[in-house]
Amino acid sequence: MACIGSQGELTESARKMLTALEEPGTAEDVAARTGLPLFRVRGGLREMAEAGLVELNSGTYSPTQRGLALLPA
Repeated sequence: MACIGSQGELTESARKMLTALEEPGTAEDVAARTGLPLFRVRGGLREMAEAGLVELNSGTYSPTQRGLALLPA
């Protein structure tokens, strides 16, 4: 599942995950907040971390400034 489109835009799932991370949390927290399957959240967070949109610290994800900049105002 791609979270970032070919033009660098976020997919709907990625937007949901980043929005859910307005309050940092685990992959399980994000899955509960978004209603997305845990396997999809884990893969999406991993992809977004590689792209520099989220960061992982002690098992908790939070959005980076770059990730927040991609969310609608």
